[in-house]
Amino acid sequence: MGFGRIYQAAVVLRLVVILAIVSGRCINKELAAADLPNNILLITCDNLGYGDLPCYNSESSIVAPNLSRLAREGVRLTSFYTASPTCTVSRACLLTGRLPQRHGLERQLPGVEGNYGVGLNPQERLLPQFLKRAPHPYATGCFGKWNIGFAPGSRPTERGFDEFVGHASGNMDYYHHHYRRQHDLYRGVVSQETEHLFREGEYSTDLFADAAINFIERQSGKGQPWFCYLPFNAPHFPSAGNKRPGQPTRWQAPDDAFEAIGLSPTETDPRKRYEAVVFALDRAIGRVLGSLETTGQVNSTFVFFMSDNGAFRLNRKGIDVGRNHPLRSGGVTCWEGGLRVAAMARWPRHIAAGSVMNEPFWSPDLLVACLEIARFDSSKELQAGGSGLVLDGKNPLPLLTQGGASPHRSFFFAYRSHAALRMGHWKIVRERPSEAWQLFDLRTDPGESTNLAVKERNVLKQLVAEYDSWKEKLAVQ
Repeated sequence: MGFGRIYQAAVVLRLVVILAIVSGRCINKELAAADLPNNILLITCDNLGYGDLPCYNSESSIVAPNLSRLAREGVRLTSFYTASPTCTVSRACLLTGRLPQRHGLERQLPGVEGNYGVGLNPQERLLPQFLKRAPHPYATGCFGKWNIGFAPGSRPTERGFDEFVGHASGNMDYYHHHYRRQHDLYRGVVSQETEHLFREGEYSTDLFADAAINFIERQSGKGQPWFCYLPFNAPHFPSAGNKRPGQPTRWQAPDDAFEAIGLSPTETDPRKRYEAVVFALDRAIGRVLGSLETTGQVNSTFVFFMSDNGAFRLNRKGIDVGRNHPLRSGGVTCWEGGLRVAAMARWPRHIAAGSVMNEPFWSPDLLVACLEIARFDSSKELQAGGSGLVLDGKNPLPLLTQGGASPHRSFFFAYRSHAALRMGHWKIVRERPSEAWQLFDLRTDPGESTNLAVKERNVLKQLVAEYDSWKEKLAVQ
Protein backbone atom coordinates (compact mmCIF):
# COMPACT_ATOMS: atom_id res chain seq x y z
CA MET A 1 0.00 0.00 0.00
CA GLY A 2 1.42 3.38 -0.99
CA PHE A 3 2.06 6.18 1.43
CA GLY A 4 -0.90 8.17 0.11
CA ARG A 5 -3.33 5.36 0.76
CA ILE A 6 -1.85 4.70 4.19
CA TYR A 7 -2.24 8.39 5.04
CA GLN A 8 -5.84 8.43 3.83
CA ALA A 9 -6.66 5.32 5.84
CA ALA A 10 -5.11 6.88 8.93
CA VAL A 11 -7.15 10.05 8.45
CA VAL A 12 -10.36 8.04 8.03
CA LEU A 13 -9.54 5.94 11.09
CA ARG A 14 -8.88 9.07 13.11
CA LEU A 15 -12.19 10.58 12.02
CA VAL A 16 -14.02 7.39 12.96
CA VAL A 17 -12.41 7.42 16.40
CA ILE A 18 -13.25 11.10 16.92
CA LEU A 19 -16.85 10.57 15.83
CA ALA A 20 -17.15 7.58 18.12
CA ILE A 21 -15.82 9.57 21.06
CA VAL A 22 -18.09 12.56 20.36
CA SER A 23 -21.07 10.29 19.75
CA GLY A 24 -20.31 8.43 22.95
CA ARG A 25 -20.11 11.64 24.90
CA CYS A 26 -23.47 12.79 23.47
CA ILE A 27 -25.07 9.46 24.26
CA ASN A 28 -23.62 9.46 27.77
CA LYS A 29 -24.84 13.04 28.26
CA GLU A 30 -28.32 12.09 27.06
CA LEU A 31 -28.35 9.00 29.26
CA ALA A 32 -27.18 11.06 32.23
CA ALA A 33 -29.92 13.62 31.58
CA ALA A 34 -32.50 10.85 31.20
CA ASP A 35 -31.37 9.38 34.51
CA LEU A 36 -32.04 12.64 36.35
CA PRO A 37 -35.44 13.30 37.90
CA ASN A 38 -37.49 15.98 36.17
CA ASN A 39 -37.36 19.67 36.92
CA ILE A 40 -40.26 21.34 38.73
CA LEU A 41 -41.76 24.74 37.93
CA LEU A 42 -44.43 25.76 40.44
CA ILE A 43 -46.23 28.99 39.51
CA THR A 44 -48.75 30.70 41.76
CA CYS A 45 -50.65 33.93 41.25
CA ASP A 46 -52.42 36.11 43.77
CA ASN A 47 -56.23 36.32 44.09
CA LEU A 48 -57.04 35.36 40.50
CA GLY A 49 -60.72 34.57 40.08
CA TYR A 50 -61.87 31.07 39.13
CA GLY A 51 -63.93 32.60 36.31
CA ASP A 52 -61.40 35.18 35.15
CA LEU A 53 -59.55 33.09 32.58
CA PRO A 54 -61.21 32.37 29.23
CA CYS A 55 -60.23 28.70 29.51
CA TYR A 56 -62.52 28.54 32.57
CA ASN A 57 -65.19 30.99 31.50
CA SER A 58 -66.05 31.41 27.81
CA GLU A 59 -67.70 34.74 28.59
CA SER A 60 -64.54 36.25 30.11
CA SER A 61 -63.17 39.30 28.28
CA ILE A 62 -59.66 38.75 29.65
CA VAL A 63 -56.90 37.98 27.13
CA ALA A 64 -54.70 35.15 28.42
CA PRO A 65 -53.33 33.12 25.48
CA ASN A 66 -50.41 31.57 27.34
CA LEU A 67 -52.48 30.10 30.16
CA SER A 68 -54.98 28.88 27.58
CA ARG A 69 -52.10 27.21 25.76
CA LEU A 70 -50.84 25.67 29.01
CA ALA A 71 -54.31 24.20 29.55
CA ARG A 72 -54.35 22.80 26.01
CA GLU A 73 -50.91 21.23 26.45
CA GLY A 74 -51.74 19.66 29.81
CA VAL A 75 -54.69 19.17 32.11
CA ARG A 76 -57.13 21.84 33.28
CA LEU A 77 -58.32 21.19 36.82
CA THR A 78 -61.90 22.13 37.61
CA SER A 79 -62.06 20.95 41.25
CA PHE A 80 -58.66 21.88 42.63
CA TYR A 81 -58.66 23.46 46.09
CA THR A 82 -56.32 25.67 48.02
CA ALA A 83 -56.10 24.52 51.64
CA SER A 84 -56.93 28.01 52.90
CA PRO A 85 -58.73 30.99 51.34
CA THR A 86 -56.11 33.57 52.26
CA CYS A 87 -52.60 34.35 50.97
CA THR A 88 -50.34 33.64 53.95
CA VAL A 89 -51.98 30.42 55.04
CA SER A 90 -52.39 29.11 51.50
CA ARG A 91 -48.64 29.46 50.87
CA ALA A 92 -47.73 27.81 54.17
CA CYS A 93 -49.93 24.82 53.29
CA LEU A 94 -48.47 24.58 49.80
CA LEU A 95 -44.86 24.58 50.97
CA THR A 96 -45.35 22.24 53.96
CA GLY A 97 -47.94 19.83 52.58
CA ARG A 98 -49.82 20.34 55.83
CA LEU A 99 -53.04 21.96 57.01
CA PRO A 100 -52.98 25.19 59.05
CA GLN A 101 -54.03 23.37 62.21
CA ARG A 102 -50.84 21.28 61.95
CA HIS A 103 -48.28 23.90 60.92
CA GLY A 104 -49.79 26.58 63.17
CA LEU A 105 -49.97 29.54 60.76
CA GLU A 106 -53.75 29.94 60.64
CA ARG A 107 -54.15 33.67 59.96
CA GLN A 108 -52.95 36.27 57.51
CA LEU A 109 -49.76 37.95 58.75
CA PRO A 110 -50.72 41.48 59.83
CA GLY A 111 -48.87 44.61 58.71
CA VAL A 112 -45.15 45.25 58.73
CA GLU A 113 -44.70 43.66 62.15
CA GLY A 114 -46.39 40.43 61.08
CA ASN A 115 -44.82 40.15 57.64
CA TYR A 116 -41.35 40.82 59.02
CA GLY A 117 -41.82 38.56 62.01
CA VAL A 118 -41.11 34.84 62.36
CA GLY A 119 -44.35 33.77 60.70
CA LEU A 120 -44.35 30.05 59.91
CA ASN A 121 -42.73 27.94 62.64
CA PRO A 122 -39.02 27.57 61.71
CA GLN A 123 -39.25 23.90 62.66
CA GLU A 124 -41.61 23.22 59.76
CA ARG A 125 -39.82 21.65 56.81
CA LEU A 126 -40.50 23.25 53.45
CA LEU A 127 -40.58 21.64 50.03
CA PRO A 128 -37.14 22.94 48.92
CA GLN A 129 -35.59 21.53 52.10
CA PHE A 130 -36.91 18.10 51.18
CA LEU A 131 -35.67 18.46 47.60
CA LYS A 132 -32.19 19.28 48.87
CA ARG A 133 -32.15 15.82 50.45
CA ALA A 134 -33.37 13.98 47.35
CA PRO A 135 -31.12 11.31 45.77
CA HIS A 136 -30.27 13.94 43.15
CA PRO A 137 -30.30 17.18 45.17
CA TYR A 138 -32.18 19.99 43.45
CA ALA A 139 -31.03 23.53 42.72
CA THR A 140 -33.77 25.74 44.18
CA GLY A 141 -34.95 29.28 43.50
CA CYS A 142 -37.83 31.44 44.75
CA PHE A 143 -38.91 34.53 42.81
CA GLY A 144 -41.84 36.60 44.02
CA LYS A 145 -44.13 36.90 47.03
CA TRP A 146 -42.99 35.18 50.25
CA ASN A 147 -45.56 36.25 52.89
CA ILE A 148 -44.86 33.57 55.54
CA GLY A 149 -42.38 35.46 57.72
CA PHE A 150 -39.17 37.36 57.06
CA ALA A 151 -37.40 37.58 60.40
CA PRO A 152 -33.81 36.25 60.47
CA GLY A 153 -34.09 32.50 60.11
CA SER A 154 -37.39 32.74 58.25
CA ARG A 155 -36.20 34.00 54.87
CA PRO A 156 -36.25 31.89 51.70
CA THR A 157 -32.48 31.33 51.56
CA GLU A 158 -32.64 30.13 55.18
CA ARG A 159 -35.42 27.69 54.39
CA GLY A 160 -34.10 25.66 51.50
CA PHE A 161 -33.82 28.06 48.58
CA ASP A 162 -30.43 28.70 46.98
CA GLU A 163 -31.52 32.10 45.73
CA PHE A 164 -34.37 34.56 46.10
CA VAL A 165 -35.67 37.69 44.42
CA GLY A 166 -38.94 38.92 45.83
CA HIS A 167 -40.84 40.64 48.61
CA ALA A 168 -41.56 39.76 52.21
CA SER A 169 -45.10 41.09 52.42
CA GLY A 170 -48.51 40.05 51.18
CA ASN A 171 -48.63 42.83 48.58
CA MET A 172 -46.56 45.75 47.37
CA ASP A 173 -46.67 48.54 44.82
CA TYR A 174 -45.94 47.06 41.40
CA TYR A 175 -43.46 49.79 40.41
CA HIS A 176 -41.78 51.36 43.45
CA HIS A 177 -41.96 48.14 45.51
CA HIS A 178 -43.08 49.56 48.82
CA TYR A 179 -45.17 47.78 51.43
CA ARG A 180 -46.65 50.47 53.63
CA ARG A 181 -43.72 52.89 54.06
CA GLN A 182 -41.06 50.24 53.77
CA HIS A 183 -39.06 49.23 50.71
CA ASP A 184 -39.99 45.60 50.20
CA LEU A 185 -37.91 44.10 47.40
CA TYR A 186 -34.99 41.81 48.25
CA ARG A 187 -32.32 39.62 46.76
CA GLY A 188 -30.64 36.79 48.57
CA VAL A 189 -28.36 33.85 47.96
CA VAL A 190 -27.65 31.08 50.40
CA SER A 191 -24.88 31.75 52.97
CA GLN A 192 -25.09 35.51 52.38
CA GLU A 193 -27.10 38.29 53.95
CA THR A 194 -30.40 38.96 52.19
CA GLU A 195 -30.25 42.55 50.94
CA HIS A 196 -32.55 45.21 49.57
CA LEU A 197 -32.87 45.20 45.79
CA PHE A 198 -33.57 48.61 44.26
CA ARG A 199 -35.22 48.33 40.84
CA GLU A 200 -37.40 51.43 40.90
CA GLY A 201 -39.70 51.68 37.91
CA GLU A 202 -39.54 47.99 36.92
CA TYR A 203 -42.85 46.17 36.85
CA SER A 204 -42.78 43.49 39.54
CA THR A 205 -44.44 40.79 37.41
CA ASP A 206 -41.73 41.14 34.76
CA LEU A 207 -39.00 41.44 37.36
CA PHE A 208 -39.96 38.08 38.90
CA ALA A 209 -40.35 36.43 35.50
CA ASP A 210 -36.90 37.68 34.46
CA ALA A 211 -35.35 36.27 37.63
CA ALA A 212 -36.99 32.88 37.03
CA ILE A 213 -35.88 32.82 33.39
CA ASN A 214 -32.32 33.66 34.41
CA PHE A 215 -32.39 30.81 36.95
CA ILE A 216 -33.81 28.31 34.45
CA GLU A 217 -31.28 29.26 31.77
CA ARG A 218 -28.34 29.02 34.19
CA GLN A 219 -29.43 25.57 35.37
CA SER A 220 -29.79 24.20 31.84
CA GLY A 221 -27.15 21.60 31.06
CA LYS A 222 -25.68 21.52 34.56
CA GLY A 223 -26.63 17.91 35.16
CA GLN A 224 -28.69 18.81 38.23
CA PRO A 225 -32.49 18.95 38.49
CA TRP A 226 -34.00 22.25 39.58
CA PHE A 227 -37.06 23.52 41.43
CA CYS A 228 -38.33 27.00 40.59
CA TYR A 229 -41.04 28.44 42.85
CA LEU A 230 -42.54 31.47 41.09
CA PRO A 231 -45.20 33.11 43.32
CA PHE A 232 -46.32 36.23 41.44
CA ASN A 233 -47.91 39.03 43.44
CA ALA A 234 -50.22 39.74 40.48
CA PRO A 235 -53.10 40.26 40.21
CA HIS A 236 -53.37 41.32 43.87
CA PHE A 237 -55.49 44.44 44.25
CA PRO A 238 -53.85 47.85 44.81
CA SER A 239 -53.49 48.93 48.42
CA ALA A 240 -53.71 52.59 49.44
CA GLY A 241 -51.18 51.96 52.22
CA ASN A 242 -48.47 51.15 49.65
CA LYS A 243 -48.88 54.35 47.65
CA ARG A 244 -46.79 57.47 47.83
CA PRO A 245 -48.45 60.83 48.55
CA GLY A 246 -50.60 61.79 45.59
CA GLN A 247 -50.25 58.39 43.89
CA PRO A 248 -53.64 57.01 42.81
CA THR A 249 -54.81 53.70 44.21
CA ARG A 250 -55.49 51.88 40.96
CA TRP A 251 -54.56 48.68 39.14
CA GLN A 252 -51.07 48.90 37.62
CA ALA A 253 -49.83 47.42 34.35
CA PRO A 254 -47.25 48.48 31.73
CA ASP A 255 -48.49 50.84 29.03
CA ASP A 256 -47.89 48.26 26.31
CA ALA A 257 -50.05 45.74 28.19
CA PHE A 258 -52.99 48.14 28.00
CA GLU A 259 -52.30 48.84 24.35
CA ALA A 260 -51.98 45.14 23.46
CA ILE A 261 -55.57 44.52 24.54
CA GLY A 262 -56.96 47.68 22.96
CA LEU A 263 -57.00 49.92 26.02
CA SER A 264 -55.40 53.24 26.86
CA PRO A 265 -52.95 53.41 29.79
CA THR A 266 -55.19 56.21 31.09
CA GLU A 267 -58.21 53.89 31.26
CA THR A 268 -60.21 54.59 34.43
CA ASP A 269 -62.51 51.57 34.59
CA PRO A 270 -61.11 49.30 37.37
CA ARG A 271 -62.25 46.07 35.72
CA LYS A 272 -60.55 46.99 32.44
CA ARG A 273 -57.38 47.95 34.27
CA TYR A 274 -57.53 44.59 36.06
CA GLU A 275 -57.71 42.89 32.68
CA ALA A 276 -54.44 44.59 31.71
CA VAL A 277 -52.84 43.29 34.94
CA VAL A 278 -53.92 39.72 34.17
CA PHE A 279 -52.76 40.06 30.55
CA ALA A 280 -49.33 41.24 31.76
CA LEU A 281 -49.22 38.26 34.12
CA ASP A 282 -50.13 35.87 31.31
CA ARG A 283 -47.47 37.41 29.07
CA ALA A 284 -44.82 37.00 31.78
CA ILE A 285 -45.81 33.35 32.30
CA GLY A 286 -45.52 32.86 28.55
CA ARG A 287 -41.95 34.15 28.62
CA VAL A 288 -41.05 31.78 31.45
CA LEU A 289 -42.56 28.82 29.60
CA GLY A 290 -40.70 29.98 26.49
CA SER A 291 -37.41 29.69 28.36
CA LEU A 292 -38.11 25.96 28.77
CA GLU A 293 -38.47 25.70 25.00
CA THR A 294 -35.28 27.63 24.17
CA THR A 295 -33.27 25.54 26.63
CA GLY A 296 -34.78 22.24 25.55
CA GLN A 297 -36.34 21.47 28.93
CA VAL A 298 -40.05 21.25 28.10
CA ASN A 299 -40.22 17.47 28.20
CA SER A 300 -38.18 17.24 31.39
CA THR A 301 -40.15 19.77 33.44
CA PHE A 302 -43.32 19.33 35.50
CA VAL A 303 -45.24 22.62 35.41
CA PHE A 304 -48.05 23.43 37.82
CA PHE A 305 -50.01 26.69 37.90
CA MET A 306 -52.56 27.76 40.52
CA SER A 307 -54.10 30.79 42.19
CA ASP A 308 -53.41 31.03 45.92
CA ASN A 309 -57.13 31.60 46.63
CA GLY A 310 -60.17 32.90 44.81
CA ALA A 311 -60.84 36.51 43.89
CA PHE A 312 -62.12 38.63 46.76
CA ARG A 313 -65.81 39.52 46.62
CA LEU A 314 -66.17 41.91 49.57
CA ASN A 315 -68.04 44.66 47.69
CA ARG A 316 -65.14 47.10 47.77
CA LYS A 317 -65.63 49.52 44.89
CA GLY A 318 -62.83 49.37 42.33
CA ILE A 319 -61.06 46.59 44.24
CA ASP A 320 -63.21 43.47 44.11
CA VAL A 321 -63.41 43.12 40.34
CA GLY A 322 -62.14 39.55 39.88
CA ARG A 323 -64.77 36.95 39.03
CA ASN A 324 -65.27 33.47 40.45
CA HIS A 325 -68.16 32.50 38.16
CA PRO A 326 -69.99 30.15 38.61
CA LEU A 327 -68.83 29.78 42.22
CA ARG A 328 -70.21 31.52 45.28
CA SER A 329 -68.46 34.35 47.17
CA GLY A 330 -64.65 34.59 47.26
CA GLY A 331 -61.39 34.93 49.20
CA VAL A 332 -61.29 34.65 53.01
CA THR A 333 -64.47 32.54 52.97
CA CYS A 334 -65.03 28.78 52.84
CA TRP A 335 -67.53 29.07 50.03
CA GLU A 336 -66.35 27.55 46.75
CA GLY A 337 -65.28 30.95 45.41
CA GLY A 338 -62.71 31.27 48.16
CA LEU A 339 -61.33 27.74 48.00
CA ARG A 340 -61.75 26.26 44.53
CA VAL A 341 -59.16 27.87 42.27
CA ALA A 342 -57.99 27.92 38.68
CA ALA A 343 -55.18 25.40 38.26
CA MET A 344 -53.51 23.41 35.50
CA ALA A 345 -50.57 21.06 35.06
CA ARG A 346 -48.32 20.14 32.14
CA TRP A 347 -45.93 17.22 32.06
CA PRO A 348 -45.25 15.97 28.52
CA ARG A 349 -45.22 12.18 28.07
CA HIS A 350 -47.04 11.82 31.39
CA ILE A 351 -50.16 14.05 31.36
CA ALA A 352 -52.51 13.86 28.38
CA ALA A 353 -52.66 17.15 26.50
CA GLY A 354 -56.02 18.86 26.39
CA SER A 355 -57.49 16.86 29.25
CA VAL A 356 -59.91 18.20 31.87
CA MET A 357 -60.19 16.73 35.36
CA ASN A 358 -63.07 17.24 37.77
CA GLU A 359 -61.80 14.95 40.53
CA PRO A 360 -60.91 17.02 43.62
CA PHE A 361 -57.49 17.31 45.17
CA TRP A 362 -55.74 20.17 46.95
CA SER A 363 -52.58 22.22 47.36
CA PRO A 364 -50.89 20.08 50.08
CA ASP A 365 -50.79 17.29 47.50
CA LEU A 366 -48.25 19.22 45.45
CA LEU A 367 -45.46 18.68 47.98
CA VAL A 368 -46.01 14.93 47.74
CA ALA A 369 -46.12 15.13 43.92
CA CYS A 370 -42.79 16.95 43.88
CA LEU A 371 -41.20 14.41 46.21
CA GLU A 372 -42.39 11.61 43.93
CA ILE A 373 -40.95 13.36 40.89
CA ALA A 374 -37.67 13.79 42.79
CA ARG A 375 -37.66 10.04 43.59
CA PHE A 376 -37.60 10.90 47.24
CA ASP A 377 -38.25 8.16 49.80
CA SER A 378 -40.68 10.23 51.81
CA SER A 379 -41.78 7.40 54.10
CA LYS A 380 -38.25 6.99 55.43
CA GLU A 381 -37.61 10.72 55.72
CA LEU A 382 -40.88 11.51 57.47
CA GLN A 383 -40.10 8.97 60.18
CA ALA A 384 -36.47 10.06 60.60
CA GLY A 385 -35.53 10.56 64.22
CA GLY A 386 -38.93 9.35 65.32
CA SER A 387 -40.48 12.69 64.36
CA GLY A 388 -43.44 11.07 62.62
CA LEU A 389 -44.19 14.16 60.53
CA VAL A 390 -47.78 13.99 59.28
CA LEU A 391 -48.54 15.23 55.77
CA ASP A 392 -52.06 16.07 54.69
CA GLY A 393 -51.08 15.80 51.05
CA LYS A 394 -51.39 12.57 49.09
CA ASN A 395 -49.74 11.65 45.82
CA PRO A 396 -51.85 13.14 42.97
CA LEU A 397 -49.62 11.93 40.12
CA PRO A 398 -51.63 8.75 39.40
CA LEU A 399 -54.73 10.94 39.22
CA LEU A 400 -53.02 13.39 36.85
CA THR A 401 -51.39 10.80 34.64
CA GLN A 402 -53.85 7.90 34.67
CA GLY A 403 -57.18 9.34 35.80
CA GLY A 404 -59.35 7.59 38.34
CA ALA A 405 -60.69 8.71 41.69
CA SER A 406 -59.36 11.32 44.08
CA PRO A 407 -56.86 10.00 46.63
CA HIS A 408 -58.86 11.76 49.38
CA ARG A 409 -61.95 10.66 51.26
CA SER A 410 -62.72 14.24 52.32
CA PHE A 411 -61.37 17.80 52.54
CA PHE A 412 -61.46 19.89 55.72
CA PHE A 413 -61.42 23.70 55.71
CA ALA A 414 -61.48 26.23 58.54
CA TYR A 415 -60.62 29.92 58.42
CA ARG A 416 -61.55 32.37 61.16
CA SER A 417 -65.22 31.60 61.90
CA HIS A 418 -65.82 29.93 58.53
CA ALA A 419 -65.73 26.16 58.13
CA ALA A 420 -66.48 23.61 55.44
CA LEU A 421 -66.01 19.99 54.49
CA ARG A 422 -66.26 18.32 51.10
CA MET A 423 -66.81 14.57 50.80
CA GLY A 424 -67.50 13.17 47.36
CA HIS A 425 -69.75 15.64 45.57
CA TRP A 426 -71.33 16.85 48.82
CA LYS A 427 -70.23 19.86 50.88
CA ILE A 428 -71.26 21.40 54.19
CA VAL A 429 -70.56 25.08 54.97
CA ARG A 430 -71.19 27.50 57.79
CA GLU A 431 -69.97 31.04 58.40
CA ARG A 432 -70.14 30.89 62.20
CA PRO A 433 -70.02 28.05 64.76
CA SER A 434 -73.39 29.17 66.07
CA GLU A 435 -75.05 28.66 62.66
CA ALA A 436 -76.59 25.47 61.35
CA TRP A 437 -74.65 23.63 58.66
CA GLN A 438 -75.78 24.13 55.08
CA LEU A 439 -75.50 21.23 52.62
CA PHE A 440 -74.88 21.44 48.89
CA ASP A 441 -74.56 19.00 46.01
CA LEU A 442 -71.57 20.36 44.09
CA ARG A 443 -72.19 18.00 41.21
CA THR A 444 -75.32 19.91 40.21
CA ASP A 445 -74.90 23.12 42.22
CA PRO A 446 -71.31 24.45 42.19
CA GLY A 447 -72.70 27.89 43.02
CA GLU A 448 -74.00 26.60 46.38
CA SER A 449 -77.43 28.12 45.84
CA THR A 450 -79.74 25.36 47.11
CA ASN A 451 -79.39 24.26 50.72
CA LEU A 452 -80.32 20.56 50.96
CA ALA A 453 -79.75 20.19 54.71
CA VAL A 454 -83.40 19.44 55.45
CA LYS A 455 -84.02 17.29 52.39
CA GLU A 456 -80.86 15.18 52.77
CA ARG A 457 -80.62 14.71 56.53
CA ASN A 458 -78.71 11.42 56.35
CA VAL A 459 -76.08 12.93 54.03
CA LEU A 460 -75.77 15.95 56.32
CA LYS A 461 -75.27 13.66 59.32
CA GLN A 462 -72.48 11.78 57.54
CA LEU A 463 -70.63 14.95 56.58
CA VAL A 464 -70.94 16.49 60.04
CA ALA A 465 -69.54 13.29 61.55
CA GLU A 466 -66.65 13.44 59.08
CA TYR A 467 -66.02 17.08 60.01
CA ASP A 468 -65.98 16.18 63.70
CA SER A 469 -63.54 13.36 62.96
CA TRP A 470 -61.20 15.86 61.28
CA LYS A 471 -61.53 18.24 64.23
CA GLU A 472 -60.54 15.50 66.63
CA LYS A 473 -57.62 14.44 64.44
CA LEU A 474 -56.39 18.04 64.13
CA ALA A 475 -57.25 18.98 67.74
CA VAL A 476 -59.37 21.90 66.53
CA GLN A 477 -61.24 23.81 69.24
